[in-house]
Amino acid sequence: MDRGRRTGRKVRFQLINPTAAIRLARPSRHLADTERFYVQGLGLHVLYRVTAASPDEHDLVMLGWPEATWHLELVGGSNLDAFPSPTAEDLLVLYLATPVDEAMINRLEAAGGRQITQSAYWDRWGVTVQDPDGYRLVLSSRAWSNAT
Repeated sequence: MDRGRRTGRKVRFQLINPTAAIRLARPSRHLADTERFYVQGLGLHVLYRVTAASPDEHDLVMLGWPEATWHLELVGGSNLDAFPSPTAEDLLVLYLATPVDEAMINRLEAAGGRQITQSAYWDRWGVTVQDPDGYRLVLSSRAWSNAT
Protein backbone atom coordinates (compact mmCIF):
# COMPACT_ATOMS: atom_id res chain seq x y z
CA MET A 1 0.00 0.00 0.00
CA ASP A 2 1.09 3.54 -0.73
CA ARG A 3 1.45 6.03 2.03
CA GLY A 4 -0.08 9.47 1.64
CA ARG A 5 2.70 11.96 0.94
CA ARG A 6 1.47 14.72 3.23
CA THR A 7 -0.42 12.76 5.86
CA GLY A 8 1.54 9.53 6.19
CA ARG A 9 -1.76 7.60 6.17
CA LYS A 10 -2.13 4.41 4.19
CA VAL A 11 -4.09 4.77 0.97
CA ARG A 12 -6.27 1.68 0.53
CA PHE A 13 -8.48 2.61 -2.40
CA GLN A 14 -9.56 5.53 -4.51
CA LEU A 15 -13.18 6.55 -4.02
CA ILE A 16 -13.61 8.80 -7.05
CA ASN A 17 -11.90 9.64 -10.29
CA PRO A 18 -9.28 12.33 -9.49
CA THR A 19 -10.31 14.29 -12.59
CA ALA A 20 -13.94 14.57 -11.46
CA ALA A 21 -15.43 18.04 -11.92
CA ILE A 22 -15.85 20.16 -8.78
CA ARG A 23 -18.62 22.66 -8.12
CA LEU A 24 -18.15 25.18 -5.32
CA ALA A 25 -21.62 26.49 -4.46
CA ARG A 26 -22.23 29.62 -2.40
CA PRO A 27 -25.32 31.60 -1.52
CA SER A 28 -25.28 35.23 -2.63
CA ARG A 29 -27.24 38.25 -1.42
CA HIS A 30 -25.71 40.36 -4.18
CA LEU A 31 -25.77 38.03 -7.18
CA ALA A 32 -25.18 40.63 -9.91
CA ASP A 33 -22.43 42.39 -7.93
CA THR A 34 -20.68 39.15 -7.06
CA GLU A 35 -20.91 37.93 -10.66
CA ARG A 36 -19.32 41.21 -11.80
CA PHE A 37 -16.49 40.75 -9.26
CA TYR A 38 -15.55 37.30 -10.60
CA VAL A 39 -16.18 38.02 -14.29
CA GLN A 40 -14.84 41.55 -14.71
CA GLY A 41 -12.32 41.38 -11.89
CA LEU A 42 -10.94 37.85 -12.14
CA GLY A 43 -11.82 37.01 -15.73
CA LEU A 44 -14.09 34.02 -15.14
CA HIS A 45 -16.69 33.21 -17.80
CA VAL A 46 -20.41 32.78 -17.30
CA LEU A 47 -20.83 29.07 -18.01
CA TYR A 48 -24.54 28.81 -17.18
CA ARG A 49 -27.31 31.04 -15.86
CA VAL A 50 -30.90 30.42 -14.83
CA THR A 51 -33.57 32.63 -13.31
CA ALA A 52 -36.01 31.12 -10.83
CA ALA A 53 -39.28 30.18 -12.52
CA SER A 54 -41.16 29.13 -9.37
CA PRO A 55 -41.09 29.77 -5.61
CA ASP A 56 -39.08 26.60 -4.92
CA GLU A 57 -36.25 27.58 -7.30
CA HIS A 58 -33.32 30.00 -7.10
CA ASP A 59 -31.51 32.31 -9.46
CA LEU A 60 -28.06 30.96 -10.15
CA VAL A 61 -24.99 31.58 -12.19
CA MET A 62 -22.05 29.23 -12.76
CA LEU A 63 -18.68 30.90 -13.30
CA GLY A 64 -15.37 29.41 -14.39
CA TRP A 65 -13.07 28.84 -17.30
CA PRO A 66 -14.31 26.48 -20.03
CA GLU A 67 -11.13 24.35 -19.83
CA ALA A 68 -11.13 24.05 -16.02
CA THR A 69 -12.49 21.06 -14.08
CA TRP A 70 -14.12 23.30 -11.46
CA HIS A 71 -16.62 26.12 -11.37
CA LEU A 72 -18.12 28.48 -8.83
CA GLU A 73 -21.90 28.44 -8.50
CA LEU A 74 -23.56 31.50 -7.00
CA VAL A 75 -27.13 31.00 -5.84
CA GLY A 76 -29.39 33.95 -5.05
CA GLY A 77 -32.72 35.59 -5.62
CA SER A 78 -35.79 36.28 -3.53
CA ASN A 79 -36.33 32.56 -2.77
CA LEU A 80 -32.93 32.12 -1.11
CA ASP A 81 -33.19 30.12 2.13
CA ALA A 82 -29.53 30.15 3.20
CA PHE A 83 -27.76 33.49 3.26
CA PRO A 84 -24.02 34.07 2.99
CA SER A 85 -22.23 33.75 6.32
CA PRO A 86 -18.55 33.77 5.38
CA THR A 87 -15.85 33.42 8.02
CA ALA A 88 -12.19 34.41 7.90
CA GLU A 89 -11.38 30.82 6.92
CA ASP A 90 -13.78 30.57 3.96
CA LEU A 91 -11.08 30.99 1.34
CA LEU A 92 -11.03 30.37 -2.37
CA VAL A 93 -7.30 30.14 -3.07
CA LEU A 94 -5.90 30.37 -6.59
CA TYR A 95 -2.24 29.36 -6.85
CA LEU A 96 -0.83 31.55 -9.61
CA ALA A 97 2.83 30.44 -9.36
CA THR A 98 3.80 34.01 -10.21
CA PRO A 99 3.67 37.38 -8.46
CA VAL A 100 0.15 38.77 -8.23
CA ASP A 101 -0.46 41.31 -10.98
CA GLU A 102 -1.35 44.74 -9.57
CA ALA A 103 -3.67 45.29 -12.54
CA MET A 104 -5.71 42.25 -11.45
CA ILE A 105 -6.05 43.63 -7.92
CA ASN A 106 -7.17 46.96 -9.39
CA ARG A 107 -9.76 45.18 -11.59
CA LEU A 108 -11.09 43.21 -8.61
CA GLU A 109 -11.43 46.40 -6.56
CA ALA A 110 -13.07 48.26 -9.47
CA ALA A 111 -15.50 45.33 -9.75
CA GLY A 112 -16.61 45.67 -6.13
CA GLY A 113 -13.89 43.83 -4.21
CA ARG A 114 -11.97 45.07 -1.20
CA GLN A 115 -8.35 44.13 -0.52
CA ILE A 116 -7.99 42.96 3.08
CA THR A 117 -5.40 41.48 5.41
CA GLN A 118 -5.91 37.73 5.82
CA SER A 119 -3.08 36.33 7.93
CA ALA A 120 0.70 36.54 8.14
CA TYR A 121 1.00 33.45 5.90
CA TRP A 122 -1.39 34.55 3.15
CA ASP A 123 -0.25 38.18 3.31
CA ARG A 124 3.31 36.94 2.72
CA TRP A 125 2.37 34.63 -0.15
CA GLY A 126 -0.36 36.57 -1.89
CA VAL A 127 -3.19 39.05 -1.81
CA THR A 128 -6.67 38.59 -0.33
CA VAL A 129 -9.68 40.35 -1.82
CA GLN A 130 -13.15 40.16 -0.32
CA ASP A 131 -16.03 39.72 -2.76
CA PRO A 132 -19.35 41.66 -2.44
CA ASP A 133 -20.84 38.83 -0.31
CA GLY A 134 -17.88 38.88 2.10
CA TYR A 135 -16.17 35.70 0.89
CA ARG A 136 -12.40 35.84 0.51
CA LEU A 137 -10.44 35.21 -2.66
CA VAL A 138 -6.71 34.62 -2.13
CA LEU A 139 -4.43 35.11 -5.11
CA SER A 140 -1.31 33.22 -4.08
CA SER A 141 2.06 33.74 -5.70
CA ARG A 142 2.98 30.18 -4.73
CA ALA A 143 2.57 27.05 -6.83
CA TRP A 144 0.65 23.98 -5.73
CA SER A 145 0.44 20.40 -6.87
CA ASN A 146 -1.42 17.56 -5.18
CA ALA A 147 1.23 15.21 -6.52
CA THR A 148 4.03 16.60 -4.31
